[in-house]
Amino acid sequence: MQETIRQIRTRLRLAMDGAVAASMRQKGVDYKLNFGVTLPRLKEIAADFDKNAALAEELWRQNVRELKILATLLYPASEFDATKANEWVREIRHIEIAEQFCANLMQETPFAETSAAAWLRDQGSEYVPATGFILYTRLFIKHMPITPVHATEFLHTAFEVLESGNFRTGQTALIALKHYGRMAPEQAEQVLSAFEPFKTSGSAREREIYDDLQFEFEYYR
Repeated sequence: MQETIRQIRTRLRLAMDGAVAASMRQKGVDYKLNFGVTLPRLKEIAADFDKNAALAEELWRQNVRELKILATLLYPASEFDATKANEWVREIRHIEIAEQFCANLMQETPFAETSAAAWLRDQGSEYVPATGFILYTRLFIKHMPITPVHATEFLHTAFEVLESGNFRTGQTALIALKHYGRMAPEQAEQVLSAFEPFKTSGSAREREIYDDLQFEFEYYR
């Protein structure tokens, strides 16, 4: 395995882009180590290696942007379980990693909806509920329906997050709401009904959120 990791590190060094890494730092995306390798290039590198749970575990343990993303690409979804998912999500410290974790691995698991619902309720770290909203977004993009109970919890939690003004989690919640509403006219109505208090709120930010949602769903009708 160590030889494989050595090969991966060599490939990353050859593909490194200092300008991309510098741009990410300027935007506040700061990793302990960041080679600045683009996502398409990382997928090309991952395609040259067999999926392997032990290898992915070792890559995930490294506090290196590219190795964490490669871990999500190289862990076999069929071997990934809910316990491991709960361990990994609590180690996430960047939205980009949350997005890649959900897109490359979590959305392919049979427990994705259950995990997303549980993570929305988890207040241990703001990245956990944010990852829950991101995972819901991935499921909505695939037009996967969620249970009525989870839908109610999703709308309620999204309302609380956006009302609180938490920017990072709020952004992930807003994106998830838009994709939920795009799936069906009745779901769009559910969102607008849940956020009706924002329509006449004394907060300009809340009124803007309502207008944004309303505009979004009018466009997709």
